[in-house]
Formats: sequence, C-alpha cells, structure tokens
Amino acid sequence: MGAYKLLVKGAKQIVTIRNDSDIRVLRGKEMQHVDIIEAEDGDGTCILVDSYGKIEFVGLDSERVARYPSSDDDVDRVIEADGKCIVPGLVDAHTHPVWAGDRVHEFAMKLAGASYMEVHEAGGGIHFTVEHTRKASQDELYVSLNKRLYDMMSTGTTCIECKSGYGLDTESEVKMLKVIETAKREHPLTISSTFCGAHAIPKGSTPVKATEDVIDKQLPTITGLMKDGQLHVDNIDVFCEKGVFDLQQSRAILMAGKAAGMNINFHGDELHPLNGAKMGAELGALAISHLEEISDEGITAMATSGSVGVVLPTTAYILRLKPPPVRKMIEAGMAVALGSDFNPNAYCFAMPTVMHLACVLLRMSMPESLVAATLNAAAALDLSKDYGTLSRGKYADMVIFDAPRWEHLIYQFGCHDKIIEYVIKKGDVAHTKFEWCG
Repeated sequence: MGAYKLLVKGAKQIVTIRNDSDIRVLRGKEMQHVDIIEAEDGDGTCILVDSYGKIEFVGLDSERVARYPSSDDDVDRVIEADGKCIVPGLVDAHTHPVWAGDRVHEFAMKLAGASYMEVHEAGGGIHFTVEHTRKASQDELYVSLNKRLYDMMSTGTTCIECKSGYGLDTESEVKMLKVIETAKREHPLTISSTFCGAHAIPKGSTPVKATEDVIDKQLPTITGLMKDGQLHVDNIDVFCEKGVFDLQQSRAILMAGKAAGMNINFHGDELHPLNGAKMGAELGALAISHLEEISDEGITAMATSGSVGVVLPTTAYILRLKPPPVRKMIEAGMAVALGSDFNPNAYCFAMPTVMHLACVLLRMSMPESLVAATLNAAAALDLSKDYGTLSRGKYADMVIFDAPRWEHLIYQFGCHDKIIEYVIKKGDVAHTKFEWCG
C-alpha cells in the first residue's frame, strides 16, 4: 500500500463549497456562493487522499507536486479527471427507504385529485405500507434496502438519513431499525438512523394511545438495545400534523427521544400550519423537515435557534403541495438543506433531480441548492464535521462527472447517470460507470 489512497488529478473545476474545514453550516445569504478551484493555463486541479480516506490536499496540480513530490508514485489509485468537474458527495437529509409493497396504485388516485389525507383516510398511504412491511422478514427488508442504497449512491449520494416508521409497533419498528443497523455496518454509505415510530396512528388506536405506546413501549425497548450495543439510533422523529400527532403529543415524544440521547429531527408544518417549527426550535431541534406551511414566527424561531430546515421539493411536486417558502427562509437567515423524501409515496432517490426541482419549484439558485445538498444536509444530520465540503481533514467523499462546468449536474435534468463517472466514498471508488463496484 502507498502512503496515499487516491489521487484525482487534472480536473477542470473542484467545488469545495468552503475551503475552510471548520465551517459546519451556511445560513441565509451565506448559501449564495460556493468556493471553486479552477484549472489555470493547463494546470489542472486535484485532490490527494491519505491512507485513512481523508483529504490531504486540494488545489492545483502544480502546488501538489511541489508540496508532495512523491504523490504521483506513492499512491494506490490515480484517476485522471482531465476536463472533469468535482463536487462533494451529496447528502440526502430525509428518506424512508425501508419498506415492502409499492404504492403505484395510489399514484393514479393522486393524479385524479385525491389529497394525501384522503388517500390516508381511505386505508391507503402509510397503512398500506405498514401492512406489507410488518409481513416482510428482516432479511427481505434488508435485501430491498441494500439495492436502494446502491441505487442512491450511483446518483452521487454518499451520506444519507434512513428512517423507520412503517412498523408502528415495537416489534416491527425494532425490525426496521435492525435492518438499518445492518446497512450501517455493511454498506459503503454513511447512514444516520432515525426512529420514527410516531409516523402515523396505527389502525384501531388513537393519538393519545399511540403517543403512550411510542413513549412507554417502543422507546424503552429501543434504548435498551442501544445500551446493549445492538442498535445505534441517531434521531427521533414524529409526524406533527393535524389528525396525527398534535403539538403537545409531538413535544412529549420528541422530549422523550432527546432524553434517550437522540437528536430531534422531525416532520413539521407540512399540511397544516400547526406552528411545529416554533415548537421544534424551542426544543433545540437539530432539523425540521417539510415546512410547506411554516409561519413567519416559525421561520424566525428556527433562524434564531439554528435548527436546519430540510425541504423536500420532490414531495411538493408529487403531492401537488404548496412549496415551502424557501426564499423567505433564506432571507431570514435560516440554514436550508435538501432531502429526497424517498418513500413509496414519493419515489425519487436522485439528489441531482432534487436539486433541479429545488431551483425550479423553490426558486433556489444553483449554489444554494448545492450547499443545501452537501454541507447543510450534513449539518442536518450532525455530520458536517467530517462531510459536506472538500477541504483538508474531511473524508474524501466526492462526485466526479464529465461536464464543462459544475452546474451541469443540476442543469442536465434527469441526465446525471450519463455524466457521473465516479462516486468516491472515503477515498474508495464506490460507484463508477466504467465497472461494477458493488
């Protein structure tokens, strides 16, 4: 083995997001520009990765050769990236990837005008998926999750949040979390796991009973498994929504999860303006997702608390929801991140597509969209110390693609599979269009 794991050289552009590795999140107007290292007069740009998979150097090839004269030879792998562009590995801050049974039949209902809650009340939606997921074995769920994660990685994702939430009882929620735990050990992706037992009210239950079940049965079992080292759960989630868990019930669930050592990272203000964002900010939420119906008061509270707003343009698009007021959020100084919300109700796992929709539907600029899908998404998962920028000391997660400028990753709508050549995870080639790496 060489002194260095990987050398990528000759690139036209490297978007570092920020050259300063100490920056953990970008808020408001700070999101409006990204740091770029450009090739100069035939002098390409490069990234040198140490034997631990962390970035040793990023800059011009000539500077690398001067500072690390042996790096061309004492390296395990060299990727010639002549004329290519490099961005940080993409971070998907909100997904529901563990489930059985698709819901393609519901797409026709939605196209015919049925709302999310109308489908839900008709026995479809989450309950349809819960029925199939409860029946599926842990092995069956892992096989499907593993494939989905590799598919996600092929589109440039290197870090991801994965939720439970299609079990809604202790046994099934634990089964889902164990599936995610196996993926944490065995899959190249960095995974932040989320307990979302309060995703819906189980059939035959009530919001009050469901709240008690999550706090008094599910959480104690899960925290016991965490103490034994069988599970490592990072976040607590609740669907804070009219007809599901109200503000008081959501607050109780989130506080119980926080007391168990989990970060607060939940669904808020999606379909109705319940002021979930304000409540979450008061609890010190790490992140709050959706926010289509966030109030001005909620925006101010999140900007003040530092809670990251995770917006999901694919969901607004597929469910024909009013888009979240992202421009107002950014102008107020909030940190905004992006997630795919991949689930059987909104089937999209490609972050380049998410970024494109964020620009078109949410009126984000391309730099804002890239920041939201890298550094800020990592911050929403408490991972930005190690991920989200291409700067010295961080893990070498990157996407190398064949285009004249980095913006083409967003501009070429639906064409990411044609231009992405390599997805690098901790200095290893995790996906390439040239060979199978799975």
